[in-house]
Amino acid sequence: MTTQHKSPFTIAWVGAGRMGFAMAKRLLDNGHELLVWNRTQSKAKPLEEYGANVAGRLQDLAERSIVFLISATGHEVKELLFGAEGLLSGEAKPKIIVDLTSMSPEDSAEIRQSLDEMDISFVAAPVSGNAKVIGAGQLSIVASGPRTSYLEALPFLECIGRTITYVGDGELARVAKICHNVMLGVVTQNLCEILILAEKHGMKRSDFLTFLNQSVMGSMFTQYKSPALANLNFEVTFTPQLMLKDLDLGLSAARAHGIPMPTTSVTRDQVQSLIGHGYRDDFSQLLLLEALAAGINLSQEDVAIDDGLN
Repeated sequence: MTTQHKSPFTIAWVGAGRMGFAMAKRLLDNGHELLVWNRTQSKAKPLEEYGANVAGRLQDLAERSIVFLISATGHEVKELLFGAEGLLSGEAKPKIIVDLTSMSPEDSAEIRQSLDEMDISFVAAPVSGNAKVIGAGQLSIVASGPRTSYLEALPFLECIGRTITYVGDGELARVAKICHNVMLGVVTQNLCEILILAEKHGMKRSDFLTFLNQSVMGSMFTQYKSPALANLNFEVTFTPQLMLKDLDLGLSAARAHGIPMPTTSVTRDQVQSLIGHGYRDDFSQLLLLEALAAGINLSQEDVAIDDGLN
């Protein structure tokens, strides 16, 4: 555990799902005192083993200087902040709220305006990665909002992520995250297509992935996904429903600004088909949908492939 210099700020954390739990744990591992709340309290309780205090009421977290929050949608964030028993339903108010959720710029701007009226600073800080990526210290964060507040939150964000990129004021971080996740969906769809193309010619998926990862077209993402795609291990990292949400956000933003995105549109329909066929675990099950369309049956290769995170 790394011991940090004592901060003038006290911090709290809202959200202990797969992502939230892993990020909160990194703050605790770096020696920070943390008050945690989750709607299902049993999911937050294990953080007590690492030194967290678990709050019974969400309002109790508002007494901390900085509150970090992650949820599934902008609508959920609004309810967590402004609901009848939300974070801000009492008299106490934090100085800064840092939100790590993926949401539309419009939802984010609405939240920012409401918080501005309450004299609370709002930093948007969506992330790139999943729980395993967080544990390996490879998470990327993109942030926007008042620069002074961002700098005050930065020492804590540096405990969570490998890289933190500040892109300016307002909701620019939301735009960056939407663009990122659109690429994630499109790249995954194409990766599944070429894997089925290679396999139908008699090549093992693992052999093609090994070649790809060692070429100029390989990436941290293709290497990380290789074990799952070779061994058909679709343990949840990002659900098809969440991928569909982000593709829709990207297409909505594109329509509003007159930008054609034909490849994204096709990928969006594939993810919708994935859900319609009953695949609900991980969006990389696009591989199974592609195999079905190509008329081949996939089997686990049971090979050891380095995911690049160990």
